[in-house]
Amino acid sequence: MFFEPVGPLLVAILGPTATGKSSLGISLAREFGGEVVSCDSTAVYRGFDIGTDKAPAGERRGVVHHMIDVVDPTEEYSAARYAREAAAVIRDVTRRGRLPILVGGTGLYYRALTRGFFPGPARDTPLRARLERIADRKGVERLHRMLSRVDPPSAERIQSRDRKRLVRALEVHRLTGRSLTEHFAATQSPLPEYEVAAFGLRISPEATLARVTARVDAQFERGLLDEIRALLGSGLPETAHPFTGLVYRQALEHLKGVRDEAATRELVVRENRRYARRQLIWFRKEPNLQWIHAPGECEETHNTVARALAAMERSPDASDP
Repeated sequence: MFFEPVGPLLVAILGPTATGKSSLGISLAREFGGEVVSCDSTAVYRGFDIGTDKAPAGERRGVVHHMIDVVDPTEEYSAARYAREAAAVIRDVTRRGRLPILVGGTGLYYRALTRGFFPGPARDTPLRARLERIADRKGVERLHRMLSRVDPPSAERIQSRDRKRLVRALEVHRLTGRSLTEHFAATQSPLPEYEVAAFGLRISPEATLARVTARVDAQFERGLLDEIRALLGSGLPETAHPFTGLVYRQALEHLKGVRDEAATRELVVRENRRYARRQLIWFRKEPNLQWIHAPGECEETHNTVARALAAMERSPDASDP
């Protein structure tokens, strides 16, 4: 084994979008007898494939992938549920003598899995109704400003248009008198026995722009709009949560005539770049990540991670960016 942990080992490949996490995870799994466990809040939904960049079966090179296509788009899916289900999968992978390799960029899911998640109080229907009325009258951005005043870290990680999560964060603060950030700090990991070797990949802003632009063009050319039409044609409502996410929200607006395709592609690229910056800010606050400048070739990044894992035997302290 390339690394001898004290307890069972979980390797995590994290970081912003378009940094090559999926390719690296597959490469490591093939060399070290591993299986990939997705850490992506949109990949859990069935039917949403092109806009979430799920690796087609042919590109997985025989590597088993978990936590992809696990729920229907109309289901509610939370970070707490992800942590429970992913923890069970990881333990099963370990029991079978395989190496679990967590791959993704959803920081909240990673935190819930490795440091625990605060489930929160039961929903308060009257309070939620008041918050929803504020969003209806003054815009969802008003909720984001409200959250910024009481819980800046949560406002930083939650998108300004993510109405559902903004309402929940404000609800928790109103009901408990404490912010989500404070509650998260007091939680415990569902994988306390695991040693997590976590690596954060990052690339230059110029490389991010080039990769994101190429990926967005590829998504449209692969049939993103047809995928959305088919989902709607199957009876899936526009209010289904995956439609509110990056790529799908902008593409759906295009189909409704809000803007033309060229402008939509440009908007998706801009939103991806903003999302990448938010992801980088989030992961920089995660403890014990070893940061790697990921070059264009997966093989070089793979070798860098393998060397870093070996070095961890000699020095357990990870470096910050």
